[in-house]
Parts: sequence; C-alpha cells; structure tokens
Amino acid sequence: MNATPASVEAAPQPASPQRATPQPATPQPATPEVAKDVLFRVVNRVAIVTLNRPAALNALSHAMVRELAQLLEYVRADDGIVALVLEGAGPKGFCAGGDVRALYQLAREHARDGANGWQQFFVDEYRLDYLLHTFSKPIVALLDGVTMGGGMGLGQAAGLRIATSRTKIAMPETRIGLLPDVGATYFLAKMPAELALYVGLTGAVLNGADAVHCRLADACVPGEWLDAYEARLAAAQWTGDVPAVLRAVFIAPRDEASEGVLASLPVLTPLVVRHFDHRLSVEQIAASLRADLERAHSQPEQAWLEATLEALTHYSPTMLEVTREALLRGRQMTLAGCFRMELGIVARAIEEGDFCEGVRAHLVDKDRKPRWAPATLVEVRSERVWHFLASPWRGEAHPLAGLGA
Repeated sequence: MNATPASVEAAPQPASPQRATPQPATPQPATPEVAKDVLFRVVNRVAIVTLNRPAALNALSHAMVRELAQLLEYVRADDGIVALVLEGAGPKGFCAGGDVRALYQLAREHARDGANGWQQFFVDEYRLDYLLHTFSKPIVALLDGVTMGGGMGLGQAAGLRIATSRTKIAMPETRIGLLPDVGATYFLAKMPAELALYVGLTGAVLNGADAVHCRLADACVPGEWLDAYEARLAAAQWTGDVPAVLRAVFIAPRDEASEGVLASLPVLTPLVVRHFDHRLSVEQIAASLRADLERAHSQPEQAWLEATLEALTHYSPTMLEVTREALLRGRQMTLAGCFRMELGIVARAIEEGDFCEGVRAHLVDKDRKPRWAPATLVEVRSERVWHFLASPWRGEAHPLAGLGA
C-alpha cells in the first residue's frame, strides 16, 4: 500500500472555467497540526485519493463520505485529470467499512432523520458508490490489506481492482445483524449464484488470489509492487489508451492469483456448489452441511464444513434469510434498483431488526453472545423475510428515487 504522503498538493484549477455544473471548492492542503481523513493529490494527471484513518483501518465516517463525493465532482470536471486512484493510508487496510460504532450510537439515540442521522449516512454512501460505478473517468482501487463492507462498496466500483498478497476481502455484515450492502447485491452477482451466496451469507474472508478467483479483483500482485507505484505512475505517458497504461502501471509481471485457498483447493468448489444451491433456504443449507459432517472428509473439507456451519448457526438468523433472498433478487435488478432495495432492508434492520444487538455483542460489550430475535433459523418465518424486503417508501418518496433506472 502506498504510504501516507508527507504533504498534499492542492488540486489544480480545472482547465476549462466554463461548465454547467458548479464546482466545489478546491481541495486544500492538510495542515501539519490536524491530519485530514481524506487526502488528495495529483501525480502526472492522475488524481490520488487516500483514505487517511489508518488507526481505524480507514473506516468511513459520514464526513469522509461527503468529502469523497465532493472530490469526485472536482475530478470529473477537471479536463486535466485523466484517471483516479483510490487507496488507503497505512500498511493494514484499504477500508474496513463504515464507522459502525457511530451508526450504532445514532441508532441507540433514535437519530434516524436529519442531515446527520443514520439514514442520511447510508443515503450519502450509496450515492457515492453509485457515482463511482458510473464515473466518466477510469478508476483504480488498490484493495491492499483489509477491504470489507463499505470499502468493498468503493473498491468494487473501480474499473481496475488491484488486490495484493496482503488483501483480506469480506462482506461480514450478517455477523452483526445487517446484510451485505453498498451494492453487494449487484456486484456479488458477477460470480456464480452458489459462490455469491457462500461469500455473502458467511462473510468468508478471501485473500487476494481468492478475490481474483471470485471475480472481486482483476489482478493480485505482490504487496511490495504497490509500495512503489507512484514512480511508475509519474513516468506514464497518456498518449493512447488510458486504461491500458494504468494496467501497465499497477499489474505486476508476476501474478499471485494461483495462491488462493479456493483456487488452489479445487475440492472446495463442489462443496460450495452442493450446499449453497440457490433453491435452498439458509435453514436447509445448514441442515445440508450438518448432514455432510457425519461423513468422512479430508482435513480441508472437514475444516470448511465446520467453519461454514458455525457461521450459519451463529449469525443473525433473520438477516441470513433476508440476505439470501436479496442476493438472488439482485441478480435480476439494475445497480440503482439494488441500492434502493438495500436501503430499505438496512432501515428495517436498524429500526426493528438485529443490528443494534449484533454491534453490541461483537463491537461494544464484546461478549460475543448476541441475543437474536428470533434466535434460530428454524424460527424465522417467511412473512418476516418478506417484510424486510418490502420497501418502507413508495415511488418518489424513496430517498434514492432519483439515483437512476
């Protein structure tokens, strides 16, 4: 991962002063006294945006989401900028997700509405992710280190997603009573349904090579290859195909995509296909795993079966069943439609679901004993699942009604 820069260039003024869209204020240099949570600089006509909360694994605050959206509009309008790079500061992560503790506190205070309420955070985050997905200039995301939740929302929108030997990718939301959101019901659909259900339901942590195998990254490179990417970027010539030049800068001669667990242990693929059949409910998937554990298996198979069953019997039963249905529906929906569906589910999960209890158990009190309601998969009724999937808003009243088709 690129080290946090010692100083930050102010962005140059856009080349053309006459534009229909009003421009945000030019990003200003960070002061030595107070480090900014989002850093911006331009290297050889490429904008580099750095998430700068390394102590929090660059988790996204609401203020960061708003600043990122503003910077994107600046980059979009500046004809002198040919591409955008998203990276995280520090050696451990690109972005660990949204600031869940802050959202938990807002939910506990019933602070849903208003500019700083928890609902507006998700509205702004989804709008940002949608803007990245539909951005007019090439985007490179450096998925180095921990890349989870909201970090996946940013990274999966990029045209070139670079994982490394240090990458740890996951969508672990069901563990805290939420669903894989930030567009996950759309981008997980790029993989086979069984694999998407496995990744989305269990929150399985994938390394960089597995991310390539699962179509969540375009290349996996040695970590040290990215550490010195700026020198290659500074020498790049933008006379031809910009995406091709970017690939030459960021994709290493030596690919590490053959070293993943899923890729190197093909015996696991039939297990995923067998147990995560899209026709099965999560309760039925768990029963299938439990029955399979009664038979003899190799050590890797046995370990996978045990870990997978552990996840499906300890995460939020309601959100596991809701997530399964949402992932299958998302395969037939547009990107904007997926964001609208996810926002409705998130709203219900926070207001009347397991989110607060999940965060309490795993991140606040850390007793690791969430009291889910209902407590088991067998108790989850189909009516409750449909309720979570039914939008709280109608038509133009939806906060994301204007997002797109």
